[in-house]
This record gives sequence, C-alpha cells and structure tokens, in this order.
Amino acid sequence: MEVSPLVQQARPSFQPKISQLYEELFVDEDDHSHSEGFWSEFFLLRPDKASLQRRLEAVSADDLLHFQYETQQLFLHAVRHIKSGTAPADEVALETLTVFLAGVLSKRYTNPSSDMITVLAGLDEVDAVFSDFANAIETIIRTGRTKVVRKKAIEAGLSLTSGAYQTSLVSYFTHRDLFPSLMKYVQDSDENSQAFEPFLLLGLLVNYNKFEYRNPYRLRLEDFVNEATIQTIVSGLGITLSQSRNKYTSVIEDVPEGWNLSSTLTYMGLGVLAPIKAITPAAAADDNKEQFASLPGPEAAILLSTYDFTLANKLFCYNLITHSSPSQETPFSAFLSLTSYILHHASRSPRASLYALLALTTLRILLEDVLLCKRLCLPTPLLPVRFCRQRPPFLPPTPHPRPAAAHILDLAADALTHNLRRRLDTDLYAGCTALVHRLFCCLAQNRTPLAYHWPVLWQALLSLLRFLATYAADLAGQPGDIHALLTPLLRVLALAVCSGSAFLPDAPAYDDLVYKLVENSATLDKLKAAYALRDDSPLEVLRHVAAHYHGLLQTERGKGRVGKDLSPREVGRVIRGGYEGLVLPSGEGMGLESWEGYREGEERAWVKRAGRVAVEDVRAWVKGL
Repeated sequence: MEVSPLVQQARPSFQPKISQLYEELFVDEDDHSHSEGFWSEFFLLRPDKASLQRRLEAVSADDLLHFQYETQQLFLHAVRHIKSGTAPADEVALETLTVFLAGVLSKRYTNPSSDMITVLAGLDEVDAVFSDFANAIETIIRTGRTKVVRKKAIEAGLSLTSGAYQTSLVSYFTHRDLFPSLMKYVQDSDENSQAFEPFLLLGLLVNYNKFEYRNPYRLRLEDFVNEATIQTIVSGLGITLSQSRNKYTSVIEDVPEGWNLSSTLTYMGLGVLAPIKAITPAAAADDNKEQFASLPGPEAAILLSTYDFTLANKLFCYNLITHSSPSQETPFSAFLSLTSYILHHASRSPRASLYALLALTTLRILLEDVLLCKRLCLPTPLLPVRFCRQRPPFLPPTPHPRPAAAHILDLAADALTHNLRRRLDTDLYAGCTALVHRLFCCLAQNRTPLAYHWPVLWQALLSLLRFLATYAADLAGQPGDIHALLTPLLRVLALAVCSGSAFLPDAPAYDDLVYKLVENSATLDKLKAAYALRDDSPLEVLRHVAAHYHGLLQTERGKGRVGKDLSPREVGRVIRGGYEGLVLPSGEGMGLESWEGYREGEERAWVKRAGRVAVEDVRAWVKGL
C-alpha cells in the first residue's frame, strides 16, 4: 500500500508572532524606524522571555551599539506603556524590560557606563528618559493597579540595579526615593514571602556607592520604626533562608540517625542481621563537591540586605531575634541554620566564604548590643536549630531546643574545624573567634552558666592553635595580618582560663580546659617562638597555667605518687589539687572590660567584594525569572 504524499510532507513550523517581532527588532536595514502599530502590537502580545533572551544573547555589545536606535525606541516605548497603566500593555512592558535590561546590561562594553547609556537612551536624552523610568517604577510599586504589576515593577528595578551597578544609571533610583513605595508594597503584601523582592532591591540600593557618599537609603533604614512592616520583612526573610538551607539538604539529607532497626540490632550484638547500611554523609559529600561549590543559591544575596538592616536599625535587630510564628521555623533559627551550612562549606568557593563573612558579621553586630547579647545568653527562651552534619567530625546531636548562645558557639566550633587550609581564610577565622570572645565576655560579666558541650569548643580552638604553630612559615607569606587572628584567639582562651568559672556549668568543664592546655604546652612554647610574641601577650597566661601544672606533675613524680606514664585520671587529680596555688590575672586586657565595636569603614575591602557577589547573584536570579 502506497503512503499518501500528504503524509510525506514535513509539517510547517509556526513561530509565535511576538518572536517574529523580536527578530524584526534587530534587522540591519536602511530604514531603522518602526511604526506605532509595531510598538502597539509589541506591547500587546504576551512576551516570550526565552525567545527574547536567545535573541539578545545572539547580539554582541558592538552590534547593540549599532542598533542603538532600535534599543532606545524599545526602552522609550516600554516606559510610556508602563506610565499609561493600561492593561495588559503595562504588565507586558515591565516583563519585557526585565528581560531586555538583563540581556543588554550583561554585555561586556569597552566603556560600560557611556555605552550602556547610548544603548538605552542616548547621551543627550539620558536624564529625561531615566528620570521618567525611575518615576514610573516608583509610581507602579506604590499604586500599581494589581499586586502582580507592582511585583513586576520591582523585578524591573532589580534588573536595572543589578545590571548597571557599576555605572551612574543606578543613581536615578537614589534621586527618586523608592523606600516609601517599597515599604508600602511590604505593608500591602498578602503573604510574608512577598517581602523578598523589595528587601532584595533595598539591599542593593543601600550598598550603592555607600563608601563614596552618604547613601540616602542608609538614612532611611536608620530612621525606620514601623514595627509591623519590619516583622513582615523578618518573617519573609526567615522563609527565604529556610528555602536556601533546604538546597543543601537536597544534596545530602543529614538528619542525625535515631533508633532504627539497624542500630537496634547492632546494639543487641546482632549487627550481621542488620540491613545494608546506606552511604554515609561523608562519602556522599565527596561525591557532590561541585553541587556544594555552587551553593548557596542566588537568593542568598538577601544576606547583604540583612547585614545592612542589622547595622543600621536596632528595631530590626530586636525583631530578627525575637519574632516567631507558630506555623513555621523562627527567622532567627532559619538564619542560624543557613549560616551553619554556609560555614560548613565555606572553603569550597570564595563566594561561599564571603556570604559566611556577611552572616558572621551580622551576628557580631547583634552581639555588640549589650541587651540583645544578654538575651541570647539567657537560659530561656530556647531555640531549635538544624545544624549541618554533612562532613565529619560531626557536632554532637542536639535534638532539644537550647539557648541561642549555645547554637552560636556551635557555629564557630564547626566553622573552625571544617575550613582549615594552608591558605587560611584569616577573615573567616577572625570572625568566628570574635563571636566566641563576645559571648565569653557577656557570659562572664553576667555570671551566666551555659549548658554546652564545652570539650567540642576547646578542641576546635586548640586545633586551630596547633595549626598556627605548625604552619607558621606558610602563613607568614600569605596576605593579611595573621596576628589579627592569633591575638584574639589567645585572648579567648586566656579569658576562659581567667573567668571560666563564671560561665562554665561545673568543675569538670573547667578541668577539661586546663587539662587540654597542659596537654598542648609544647604548642604554646612553639607559638611564642614562631610569632615572636611579647611577654604581655595573652599567651603568657596560658603558658603560666601549663608551667604551673607541669611543676606539680614533676613534684608528684619526685614523691613517687604518680608513675612515669601518667593516665588522664592521674593528671585530672593533680589539676584539681593544684588550683589553690594557681594565681591567675583578673582578666584585664582580655577584652572583658571593653569591647571594640565593628566599624564598617575598616572592613570595606571584603564588604565591597561581598556586595559584588550579591549583585552577580541578583543578576542570576533575574535571569531565572
């Protein structure tokens, strides 16, 4: 039977009309102008984002300069349709501009600022066109006809701000203050998660050229006192942070293993009957290095907004710590949990390291507030926090809620343990050490015993000390001042020795610290020689304690009370019996009597790097819309 000729014919492919218009937009013809009918149809049809992205990717930066008349006309007509407020043209124009700006501003131009202006508006018309654009965006965000249109206006603002961040174009959003309209959008939100986009845009605007002039958005943050709006922002922040954390757990599920059939049979001595054990998180982590290196996701750029709001506004700090909802993870728990995962994997990429620094600095700012720090150190309220357990050594399981201070100490201990490299990230380690020091000061001043697995922290701090002593020659040649880490680290340990009785819950916790110092006495001597530390250094307190107990041990050997090879029990007995003769300083000079506050101007190098990383992530987020 013969096949019908109609069946043999290839089916025609149909291209959407809007895609045809995208193709016509960049056609090299003598007559560059398009009729009003073309633009009316252009902004009437539903946009095809993928098609427009492909068309823009196929056009080089030089070609865009060649087609500057067409790009200027597209931008100009889009702004006019946004201002009209007519459905569906205003919504289509906003969606189109979001994709168009992301594509055009991502090109590598010879002269970025002037070339972007030429492509979008022309040097002669830039003030009029971009003032018009900024006014239109502000009006739509504040009084747009629907919530969807208002959200799309914020997305268009994010597209321009992230794409043109290194140019003067963003200054039009500083001249036309968007803060009231962004806060009104948050107030009008039906769901807390809708606060994500305005908070993200606010973070970029606050950081724009903030070291070059007094940023007006920073002043807005300082003066903002609407607690209901702040609570909505904080709740939305918690949702975003939880979602970002869940991307880590989607790679490896790291919930501590409880009692199950395998563990029960093994406990009873019947392990041979247990089912085959699943792959361990440690092995799985090695197999997923690339996935972990790409985390956190681009939504982590909201940590920049969190850092700036924390730095500027005490009311935001209070609500970040205290606000809760019975139906979801508290925002502060989500913040601590995501910080745990970022710190756990901070050494995998410079990007993750910068986000880790942002989170650590945010915590430092919170702890610098005396009242907030005292609240975090109190035995109540208790917080449940999910910690990262994706690489050994694991933190001890903590199934029950604990004081926030205990969680923060766990963050520091885990970060100190999992990021040791010969090319040490001194800023990260100094940030962790600063948190521990601040908590020790607060606990000691208020004489607040803290229930915590202290041997884990002592082990982490002394492991870092041994690392610094072992690789002193390698670390000396690295950028950055290693003493900016070493001195605070020694101060933390000296403070624990001098004032530990005020916050350690019992004598065995203090005995364990002294035992570990005696055990590492050779490391202490090595440090003094390697770094040429002065006699008034906090190291001398530690060496004095170690020397005191070494003398007691020698005396005990001479009297025949202990053997040549001492057991931990014998050393512990000598330690407990030697406290009466041990003279310790008062803690003066350890930072107990004063605290050096965070000064952003002195940290501008890494803050600027973190800002650039956040901008790149917002660009990626916009492209994924």
